[in-house]
Amino acid sequence: MVKKELILEGLHCANCAAKIETQVKAIPGVQNAYIDFVSQKLTLEINSPGTIASIIEKASTIATSVESGIRVLENTPKETKKEEKEDFKEIIPLILGIALYALGLILPLSSLNEKLIFLLSYLLVGTEVLVKALKNILKGQVFDENFLMVIATIGAFAIGEFPEAVAVMVFYQIGEFFQDLAVNRSRKNIQALMDIRPDYAHLKLENGSKVVSPEEVKVGDLILVKPGEKIPLDGIVVEGSSTLDTSALTGESLPREVKVNDEVLSGSINERGLLTIKVTKLFSESTVSKILDLVQNASSKKAPTENFITKFARYYTPTVVISAALLALIPPLFIPDATFSEWIYRALIFLVISCPCALVVSIPLGFFGGIGGASKNGILIKGSNYLEALNDVHTIVFDKTGTLTKGVFKVTKVIPKGNLSEETLLEYAALAESYSTHPIALSILKAYGKDIDKSKISAVEEIPGHGVKVNVDGNEILAGNEKLMLNHNIHVDSDTSGSLIHIAVDGNYEGLIVISDEIKEDSKQAIHELKAIGIKKTVMLTGDRHSTAKEVAEELSLDEYYSQLLPHEKVEKLELIQTQIPSKEKLIFVGDGINDAPVLAMADIGVAMGGVGSDAAIEAADIVLMTDEPSKLVSAIQIAKKTRRIVWENIIFSLGVKIFVLALGALGFATMWAAVFSDVGVALIAVLNAMRVMNTK
Repeated sequence: MVKKELILEGLHCANCAAKIETQVKAIPGVQNAYIDFVSQKLTLEINSPGTIASIIEKASTIATSVESGIRVLENTPKETKKEEKEDFKEIIPLILGIALYALGLILPLSSLNEKLIFLLSYLLVGTEVLVKALKNILKGQVFDENFLMVIATIGAFAIGEFPEAVAVMVFYQIGEFFQDLAVNRSRKNIQALMDIRPDYAHLKLENGSKVVSPEEVKVGDLILVKPGEKIPLDGIVVEGSSTLDTSALTGESLPREVKVNDEVLSGSINERGLLTIKVTKLFSESTVSKILDLVQNASSKKAPTENFITKFARYYTPTVVISAALLALIPPLFIPDATFSEWIYRALIFLVISCPCALVVSIPLGFFGGIGGASKNGILIKGSNYLEALNDVHTIVFDKTGTLTKGVFKVTKVIPKGNLSEETLLEYAALAESYSTHPIALSILKAYGKDIDKSKISAVEEIPGHGVKVNVDGNEILAGNEKLMLNHNIHVDSDTSGSLIHIAVDGNYEGLIVISDEIKEDSKQAIHELKAIGIKKTVMLTGDRHSTAKEVAEELSLDEYYSQLLPHEKVEKLELIQTQIPSKEKLIFVGDGINDAPVLAMADIGVAMGGVGSDAAIEAADIVLMTDEPSKLVSAIQIAKKTRRIVWENIIFSLGVKIFVLALGALGFATMWAAVFSDVGVALIAVLNAMRVMNTK
């Protein structure tokens, strides 16, 4: 499958965006298509690479036929002063039209002159709408807001309501102008959140440095980062020290101190010292690229509410238009003294109200604002469906190491149980673990503190969930947990608390190494707050031994814990826990290791620790916590609840006002002014309300 992205410059109608998406999906060879109205981006997933050019051409034709004025580009357009000037030119006819309309109302003119001034004012203000409506009718796009406005205002002219016809078009165009302004401001606010992409890198050369694009830098290259500049690629500091502003990545305002050998992430801002950094990842694989990709593609996974509104809008407008036609024709035939002009006027009010833009614009904006607000707080949510699902969480299942605990292990005891000394026991353990990158293995190597002579080691066999078997100078060494020893019929001493690594040499038990892991500072607070916001059950799954798991679970007040689990047993245990949850409620799994990837993918919502989390875990997860703090999960759920509340406020407000004005219009109490307010006025209020979610603290 090939993914292509097109920019629909000039896409202003959210209802049109939904139509474009539906029609593009029907193109042969397109597996899926989705439009992000906020960034004006159309993403195509094409399953027949040979037809890419023709599919792009067809998609472009559909986009320009549904909404005139769209320019289809394959690169993100740069804003220019010229475009701002063109926007200003579009306001001039509106200002002149309003001035003429005011003159028509104020000056004592003859009936004919008054009508001519109103007609001229109407043409100045409404020509753009008239032209769009005509073009769309010729393309078969009848039920759009331009057509509805033209029918409503021409109808008002036909029944002699000249001032009101012009006033409706003026009010409509003013409302559209402010609605576009609000949507564009929303777009800029969201894009500003994502303004972490570095524009250049200083590539270090033998005789100085050279400014290059971050995409040109290779792994292993050295780059210079000056004070005030963004770090363009992930790497390790090889020279210099400084403080970094990581707020764009993690939402944390406190600067982070870095020195030689410290890892740094792209998107951070170097605050004071000159840094020389050795690049460890290509730009396409760097932290900043992953964050941008996750947030920008979040719109591809739509929330059930968004899908419902899109379908609702498809039937809502035609239903109201048909109702308007019936309202104009039937009552005058059956009600005594009823006139066609009166009921046509009421029907025209129906037409003006029928545009569903307030709903179709504000709801995707609300969800995207929620995702943007979460990213500002160091929480990456991969789709609005996951953001909405966070409202219905019943149970949260945590991994232990690196999730609830720091995952920073330290050897606290070396306990010989055979003929070996403490030093020799630790040496054998270090030799056995020298090929592993597991935190426990690294802690043993750190405690040993000497160089490993790997020429002594042969026949390394890692046994998942148990430990490792190696041959050192002809001796078979087993290093691992109690299960590894029992599988080799070796009796162990396991009365000590903490993580234990048992050592056996040539089948004889020689002792154990005790390793401690510290609970994260905010883990206890996170569990407490999760219960306070309505989470019914908290569970911990760990491969660690029973006594250690019990100690952590009791310290954090977890409801349940399961210990000594192999990776496949974690999956089985999660399946069992899922069967105990009510059908409409959700289960979250929070983990960080590569062995957590299957469980993260299987849970209703998978949450990965992004700072120290493995790439596999981040890839499999639906939500990534950039600071590795469990308490960020509380923030994510609170943002989700605020987003849902705002989305439903917009739905209830928009439909409530429309239904109320429809009823008043049918009974003859509502004017065309009220109808226009229920269209563009409500849309503007809904858009502004949707953007409140961006500022969630």
